[in-house]
Amino acid sequence: MTSTTLAEQYFAMWNEADADRRAELIAGSWTEDATFVDPSFETNGHDELNKLVGAAQQMFPGLSFVRIGDIDEHHTYLRWTWHLKAEGQDPVAGGTDIVLLTDDGRIQRLIGFHDFAPAH
Repeated sequence: MTSTTLAEQYFAMWNEADADRRAELIAGSWTEDATFVDPSFETNGHDELNKLVGAAQQMFPGLSFVRIGDIDEHHTYLRWTWHLKAEGQDPVAGGTDIVLLTDDGRIQRLIGFHDFAPAH
């Protein structure tokens, strides 16, 4: 799987409303014991990740995650930047993700940083 394909699946996961389809996307691109951590959340495994994405969609209805710019890649690491926004509007949040891949190209660990986010 190329880094672009993996990123496309990652963002499709965040934007997929159907939990079963989201589970398929997760299973195809994340290891069973994968971890996701950012300033707001930490998950371990497929089920927790799927629930987190569903909860985020409830928190931000009508908004989508989109990749901004190119993907940086070296060894088994990827880095990309994203925005959370409604179509045709300015983003309400944005960040940078660092991804650790397995040798077969699946996500083992993702560490996210918020570049800007709504005030709580």
